[in-house]
Amino acid sequence: MKTRVDGGWVVGFADGGHRMLRNACVVYEGERIVYVGSEYPGSVDRVIDATDSLVSPGFIDTHVHSGHRALHKLLADGGRKDLFGQPYMDVTIARDGTKIQGYPNYLTSEEAKTDPGIALHAAFTVAELLRNGVTTFVELGGHVMVQQALWKQCEALGVRGYLGPGYDSGRWAADEDGKLRRQAYPDGGLHLFEAALDFIRRVQEHGNDLVHGILVPREIENCSVDILRRTVQAARDLGVPMATHAGYNVIEFYEVIREHRMTPIELLDSVGMLTPELNIGHANLISDSPRLNYSGGRDLKLMGDNKVSISHCPINIVRRARVLDSWKKYREAGVNLTIGSDTYPRDMVMNMRTASYHGKVMSHDLTAASAAEVFEAATLGGAHSLGRGDLGRLVQGARADIITVKVERKDVLRYGPIWDPIRSLVECGIGDDVDTVITNGQVRMENGCIQGVDLGELREAAQGFGEHVWGNVQEWDPLKRTAHAMCRPSFCPDCD
Repeated sequence: MKTRVDGGWVVGFADGGHRMLRNACVVYEGERIVYVGSEYPGSVDRVIDATDSLVSPGFIDTHVHSGHRALHKLLADGGRKDLFGQPYMDVTIARDGTKIQGYPNYLTSEEAKTDPGIALHAAFTVAELLRNGVTTFVELGGHVMVQQALWKQCEALGVRGYLGPGYDSGRWAADEDGKLRRQAYPDGGLHLFEAALDFIRRVQEHGNDLVHGILVPREIENCSVDILRRTVQAARDLGVPMATHAGYNVIEFYEVIREHRMTPIELLDSVGMLTPELNIGHANLISDSPRLNYSGGRDLKLMGDNKVSISHCPINIVRRARVLDSWKKYREAGVNLTIGSDTYPRDMVMNMRTASYHGKVMSHDLTAASAAEVFEAATLGGAHSLGRGDLGRLVQGARADIITVKVERKDVLRYGPIWDPIRSLVECGIGDDVDTVITNGQVRMENGCIQGVDLGELREAAQGFGEHVWGNVQEWDPLKRTAHAMCRPSFCPDCD
């Protein structure tokens, strides 16, 4: 079946980059694009009218954590100062002898099998990504049961997921006073590593383009040199990309230097992990950052020389009073910049806008982090980080991953007159402007509706789950804080 999408604007691709076409079309047959241009000479079986829209490649979110992020809702405008703005340390490290609710990464396999949140988290995550125009995403290190649930949702809703159970050699723990310590696993995490390899092999045997494997040693400070070296070798053997969190936290930075006399980026380089196949989560607190006062830093050059990617998650880090030091310097160094949502909201348009605004401020250059650059990061940059020359672009032979964005909506004045639809999207758009999503040549969302998914019911289920978690935070929080103590509701005189 051959389908033609007629757009008011079409983001085509030529000579290695995006090219804007006015009043053009995209034609796809099966899973591939067969034509992009002004006038298609042949006949088609179906026409999708998007003449009031921008026709774009689907967004690629390179940093996703499954869940509705109820715990992160307790960190708006607050949190423990001694954790230097690191959200996962604040809400997902349990007091000794207790278990976290609403966060399954450190459950045992038996506990995870009966956890009521895993299926809900996966359904909420994939539906939210699809609603916001994401056609490919990378999940960074959830429990093996989390990945299983995501696998099911990827195939059900038609969103491409790069999935890999996270592993490490130990984890952070907290005592009764809230003091952190690193706690090693007896086998150095090899059981988790082997579980990840087994999952990836099963994905590869399944042979479905909607699900791919990725190796994810969770946090660099909690991974041994041995397990990092095993990761590099396994990535070569299996032919899969890698991702990790590094250069993301003051505590992590100094812990690695204390233990290895190297920065986290230098440690990755020492084990051969700095390659174009690596996506580093955040990498905003590196040796070159003036916030760390580290003399003679060369992390940025190391990353650029080795052509690594970073998943820049602008909304998440700016919410925690952190920021990428200079978008412009990262690009000039040769780092491949991609965009990730990490936490709520999974709105790539809002993340592009935040990346652009803070990129300009921190680069001290009003031309830095332009709309074109952040749009490239959300499409071509993500595809490059996965080694996929058939994603993130609309060109003959590429995967038919296409979205339409209503930039000429008649029910809002937000866009105003449009001179450049990419600038208008980044400056004025939101994820809800995405109208149609096509992945692998199949329409997955039309008129903002996902067949078989009731967004209202999903949100209601998430609300109920969140309220249950919030009511029990004090049972496992290291400081025994209630939800109200962690995050006092705005304008609430009766809240304690």
